Amino acid sequence: MNIIYLLIGCSVLLALIFLAAFFWAQRSGQHDDLYTPSIRILLDDENEPVNKK
Repeated sequence: MNIIYLLIGCSVLLALIFLAAFFWAQRSGQHDDLYTPSIRILLDDENEPVNKK
């Protein structure tokens, strides 16, 4: 029965850590730009010089 109390405490602590990480991400602007990451894969086409002999 004591393990249940330990597991509940660990789960609450883990939930608080994830909640703090979520608020940190919101304050640092991680979710401000939702458009650019979706098109970034389309803009990475750099042509490499081709050496033809």
